[in-house]
Amino acid sequence: MFRALRYFLLLAAVVAGAVWLAQRPGQVAIDWLGYRIEAPMALLVAAVLVLMLASGALARLWGALRRAPGDFRDWRQARRRRRGYEALTQGLVAIAAGDAESAARLAGRADALLGDPPLTMLLSAQAAQLNGDDKAAETYFTAMLDEPEMTFLGLRGLLTQAMRQGDTDRALALAKRAHEMRADATWPLMAMFDLQVGQGDWAGAVRTIGDASRRKLVDRDAAKRREAVLLYRQSLETPDDVDGDAAFRMTRRAHELAPDLAPATMRYAQLLLERRRRRRVPAILRQAWQRMPHPDFVPLWQACFPDDAPLQRVKRLRELTSVNPDHAESHIALAEACLDAELWGSARQHLEAAERTMPTGRVYRLLAGVEERERGDGEAVRGWLERAAAADPDPVWTCTSCGAATRHWAPVCAECGSFDSLAWRSPRRGVPVAIGAARPAALPVTGGRVEAGAGGDVPGDAGDSPQPGQARAAG
Repeated sequence: MFRALRYFLLLAAVVAGAVWLAQRPGQVAIDWLGYRIEAPMALLVAAVLVLMLASGALARLWGALRRAPGDFRDWRQARRRRRGYEALTQGLVAIAAGDAESAARLAGRADALLGDPPLTMLLSAQAAQLNGDDKAAETYFTAMLDEPEMTFLGLRGLLTQAMRQGDTDRALALAKRAHEMRADATWPLMAMFDLQVGQGDWAGAVRTIGDASRRKLVDRDAAKRREAVLLYRQSLETPDDVDGDAAFRMTRRAHELAPDLAPATMRYAQLLLERRRRRRVPAILRQAWQRMPHPDFVPLWQACFPDDAPLQRVKRLRELTSVNPDHAESHIALAEACLDAELWGSARQHLEAAERTMPTGRVYRLLAGVEERERGDGEAVRGWLERAAAADPDPVWTCTSCGAATRHWAPVCAECGSFDSLAWRSPRRGVPVAIGAARPAALPVTGGRVEAGAGGDVPGDAGDSPQPGQARAAG
């Protein structure tokens, strides 16, 4: 609108000037070199305007001719850069698609067209990495360290190369260097955490996850859970001769951070019983049973009341299971106590209730035990055992990432390396259950003293420390 208004104002000014000249006619005479030129004033003005326009056009043409070589050079460079960026973009797409041959070809083309190593170095490195040329990838990533804007990416590439080669010490050093360079970046801290966990540096991993939590790079609840897992695992390797209370403090802290971490709760209750602080254990176990009932809580509960007779144990166990009465583990625990007290009818009722929600082999084996001890009916026993063989697998520690199953809890899955991925559940049918080296659990059963044999086996992993978390054999 403003351009149109300006155009009309200019046109009005020209028309007004023409009208003004037309209303004031006159003659102009020019004597030059014996010639006399006479013309109306309006014609002279028009001739001057035409001359001015022609002079301006000639000046612009001369300027364009002078700039032509430079403009042609700039056009060629812009065209090369445009083609180079197209090759760079297509190369990144080829990397994402896994086309190593096209990525390498486009990386070379982009490098030739752009002539800017920082732009094409990453593409070349990734193309070499995708091609399996570790030596070339290492060379490119190392060269990126000399470019200030590419150093951070170069460190990440070298870390990936070190991980592929199994050089965890070098990978950890590179992750620490990247963290020092950019303390607010997430991946260096997470890489440090994974490497420290893989090396069994539990104390270092605790510091790393704490740093990530303080910088708000990790969700606070997730950080607390990870710290709890690490502290529990670290407590298993803390020698008693260094600080008799160090392991206890770590376990207590792990339980406080993650009350639903069953192995930490079991060990905390164990250590309390060892220190003759029995009165705190029932409340801890009741809270744990409410969150996630586990069969290994039962012997710990019974160890709090070592002098109970079988019938008294049934009554006492109802105090534990009453916080989660409908769970299958509550019915199974009561059924086992009823079997010991020879309350056949009650045992059968609880097992039938458990069967409705968790029809596993363990339930059917216990039903076979009831049938054998109450009636001695061999045919009925065989029927229950046949159903046990065809039933769903009993709950074990199962990896939620890869589905691997093991009888012993660990902070890292032995199959896929996932951290804190083991959950107490029935594995898929046909999945083998890893047993590994084991030794009796140190579960207390009498007089507040820790004795073996009450709660099943635990793994003798790094440090060969006792570790609760395996269900008792049932039936």
